[in-house]
Amino acid sequence: MSERFTIIYEFALPDKGSELFELIFDAGTIELVTPAAEEPPFWTQLGYEQCPHCPVTSDSHPHCPVALNLVPAIAHFDQFMSFDRIDVRVSYAERHVVQSTSAQEGLSSLMGLLIAGSRCPYTHFFKPMARFHLPFASKDETMWRAAATYLLARYFTPDGLVTADMQLNGLVKIYHDVARMNDAMVQRLRAATSKDSAVNALVHLDVFAKFLVSPLDESLTQLRSIFDPFLVSLRMTGP
Repeated sequence: MSERFTIIYEFALPDKGSELFELIFDAGTIELVTPAAEEPPFWTQLGYEQCPHCPVTSDSHPHCPVALNLVPAIAHFDQFMSFDRIDVRVSYAERHVVQSTSAQEGLSSLMGLLIAGSRCPYTHFFKPMARFHLPFASKDETMWRAAATYLLARYFTPDGLVTADMQLNGLVKIYHDVARMNDAMVQRLRAATSKDSAVNALVHLDVFAKFLVSPLDESLTQLRSIFDPFLVSLRMTGP
């Protein structure tokens, strides 16, 4: 059996109940190994509100890989409105995080991890970020993690990190594709839910995707000042 790692999300709900999601990942593929639903709901079928740029076919994937991973979360949170207050505890080997937040934001953090653990090719970029999960990351933290992940990934390519990579055009394309995927997924969730928490949770994730699409250079400028001391030292001492 291959090595695995586990991330647990536990939600304390407004009705004093609780929901626990134990997400088990294959450490090599960073895919969820939790068994999928035996009879997936209709909205998970690949052809239902399929992404216009979907890279898979129904022959190999009768169901949307992202939608399949979202089924447990959607089934348990359809009773809540976006701004219902909940407490969330996230536990894994490196740390424990406790956050008092809205159902929308709590579910959004969980959904981001479920999406990253899917077999959809458009989500593969996010697997290293899932391996080093940071619950409830801010926009600046997400931007930092995305840029660093992209540059490190390019470093590991056969040609290594090249000058063209510094423009981060590949990162913009990744987030553009994900934004299109999110638009289609929202339509699936509208058919799957009666309340708004799941839809708004995905919209919340999509805000981050669109934030990193354009203009990326302006967004990254917000982080420049924290590098100033290091940049000064480089000028003084060299690399």
